[in-house]
Amino acid sequence: MSDPLPMFPLNTVVFPGMSLPLHVFEDRYRMLVRHLLTVDDPAARVFGTVAIREGYEVGDHGAQSVYRVGCVLQLTEVDSREDGTFDIVAVARERLKLEEMSRGDEFPQGMVAVMPEPEVEVPIDVLDRARSTFTAFRAAMTELQGDPFSGTLPRDPDYLAWTLSALTPLPMAERQSLLEAPDATERLQLVTRLLTEELRAINVIPSLPATQVARTAWSPN
Repeated sequence: MSDPLPMFPLNTVVFPGMSLPLHVFEDRYRMLVRHLLTVDDPAARVFGTVAIREGYEVGDHGAQSVYRVGCVLQLTEVDSREDGTFDIVAVARERLKLEEMSRGDEFPQGMVAVMPEPEVEVPIDVLDRARSTFTAFRAAMTELQGDPFSGTLPRDPDYLAWTLSALTPLPMAERQSLLEAPDATERLQLVTRLLTEELRAINVIPSLPATQVARTAWSPN
């Protein structure tokens, strides 16, 4: 069943659990933030995002084409600036499927369906392989340009899958494939394969990470 939701398309793929800082300066998205601030319950200050396949976050034409699977975001912090812009922080919650999107009278509106995460029993060997592959990737990146991650990896398979997906610097299409993977097992298998390919590329060009040779690194901004 689809429900209406304010939409904020972005030039990045967002994963559940991610904290997303944004500088909001365009009129339509400033109106979106002001609308959310009228909602009394902070937990209900939600909007949606999908990655832009073609087009831009800003400008009259904006997003020309977007991916259909994204995330529900909850507004958690707002800093109103003197020039009328906002610095906000939003936390990604569950996935969504975008059925349709319109410009709306003030800001983009979408009809979305929430995509609950399936409960699956992830095999131990899949978990171990994902952890060990990321550990090797982390060591290689640390040697080249510094540690890409601070902290310890989650033990919960779902959180582990989302964390590794968010931490792996990949082109947008591959990041989107991780978001769209049907469950934690398939997501961990896919991220393990993608990390292995990154390690091979780093070994081929040891002086520079592959993600900087031919890829755009992920940024939460």
